[in-house]
Amino acid sequence: MVDLLVIKQSTIVHLCFAISYFTSGLILSLIQAVLYFGLKPFNKVLYRKINYYLAYSFYSQLVFMSEWWSGSTLSIYIKKDEYDKYYGKEHGYLVMNHSYEIDWLMGWHFCDGIQVLGNCKAYAKKSIQYLPPIGWMWKFSEFVFLERSFEKDKEIIMKQISEIGDYPDPVWLLLTPEGTRFTKTKHEASLKFAKEKNLPLLKHHLTPRTRGFTTSLQYFRKKIPAIYNIQLAFDKDSKIPPTLTSLLYGKPVHGHIYIQRIPVETVPEDEAEAAKWLHDLFVTKDKMQDSFLNTGDFFLESGVERVEPFPSKPRIYSLINTLGWAVVTLTPMLYYLLCLLLSGKLLYFSLGCTILAAFYILLQKSIGMSKISQGSSYGTAGNKIK
Repeated sequence: MVDLLVIKQSTIVHLCFAISYFTSGLILSLIQAVLYFGLKPFNKVLYRKINYYLAYSFYSQLVFMSEWWSGSTLSIYIKKDEYDKYYGKEHGYLVMNHSYEIDWLMGWHFCDGIQVLGNCKAYAKKSIQYLPPIGWMWKFSEFVFLERSFEKDKEIIMKQISEIGDYPDPVWLLLTPEGTRFTKTKHEASLKFAKEKNLPLLKHHLTPRTRGFTTSLQYFRKKIPAIYNIQLAFDKDSKIPPTLTSLLYGKPVHGHIYIQRIPVETVPEDEAEAAKWLHDLFVTKDKMQDSFLNTGDFFLESGVERVEPFPSKPRIYSLINTLGWAVVTLTPMLYYLLCLLLSGKLLYFSLGCTILAAFYILLQKSIGMSKISQGSSYGTAGNKIK
């Protein structure tokens, strides 16, 4: 057990994971590009079906790190009859709290279990689409990239929602209305804004930005049948922080994920009323988070109807996929690097060291992107809340 823990914390092992992950991502995005320009214009349905597996092959390597490498688990709070009837069988619009560095990965963890991982999409900053390989992967997977200009974004949302609604298989589209991850500084700015606008004062969330939600709502009403309200929390007293670094080092975390299915037709059509509906939803989410942090239970102090949890069950496919890519990418890459390092020539040795350093920097940069401290500003100068 000790030896296994040492292996999981080895920089060499982390480098091998980075080499496999980023190399496979470049290969997959290259295949995507060929199909995007060569197949999609002629057969959009076939392109999207193939792209599901390309995206899954990339995303599931991080699910592997969550489930198999670190041994992290999820307690799932969903009404069992709805879980069997709807989950993984329809398009869904997800509204999720943005409180942790790995909330998105826990979402992927769950989505793999209901077999929609390859069709998970989200709203993202436009600049991300230029970052290889994840940005390229998302671009070819038709994510909703926004420019933070409402007039431009309105047209983008209209076009992309229409495209997503036409997918042949279930798509889950994620919106985090808070706009950025929760921090003390951002929360203070959020409270100030809420007081000025006479909006609910939230204790554990930032005031949601409603415009993206209400704009999307008018375009997906007849295409996406349900909104999925997602509340994620981790054990407050756990000694292991819920971060990518913890997972990479093989340290397990335990997440609790509550998901409520809300039929779209129950949401008001009027824009102002829909915005109020979202604010009210976040008041309930805040009560659930407060209850969990106080008692370890979403329902004890929140007044929300109790739902009994069940554990997530890891699927073997993320393990097989990751091991397969490790063989395909690491065998030639490590052979090439060893040849450079053992060549006895300073130039080749330097080149090998440079390649290894590049992969290590990519790994650290990717982890850094997920860190709460690296999130966007909220309500600060030049980033006024709308």
